[in-house]
Amino acid sequence: MNAQVEALLKDQVNKEFYSAYLYLAFSNYYHGENLDGFGHWFEVQAREEQEHAMKILKYLQDNGVKVELEAIAAPGVSFSNHREPLAAALKHEKYVTSLIHAIYKQARESDDFRAGQFLEWFVAEQGEEEKNTGDLIAKFDLLGGDAKGLYLLNAELKNRA
Repeated sequence: MNAQVEALLKDQVNKEFYSAYLYLAFSNYYHGENLDGFGHWFEVQAREEQEHAMKILKYLQDNGVKVELEAIAAPGVSFSNHREPLAAALKHEKYVTSLIHAIYKQARESDDFRAGQFLEWFVAEQGEEEKNTGDLIAKFDLLGGDAKGLYLLNAELKNRA
């Protein structure tokens, strides 16, 4: 494995765990606002981020790379309205996409074909993550200040796996 790709993947493990922690903070906010459906949606997102971290960790281990886990930074977020966590999530997903693209680019430039193939799943996954978050924001924005609509959207999110 290319040394630069290895270093980037090791760092990405921590960033994926941070993403999970960040989404738990968003979930906590929504549960505190009695929007348990939104809270549930972010819990699901947090589990997905943990799975991403574990997938990268397993890939590194399977390639003989020793990984030392780093501390996960506190999210340190606060919100003044119900839309802010959604916007923050989309911004964060775009950031993660840029990280995945940088690792993929490094893999291609260093002819690390196996890493490039492994990362293709993450490239596609990030497109899906951005779309899902963007779609949720669009639905939220369509509701404006309509409490009944927000209630229905919250109920829809509560029932998602």
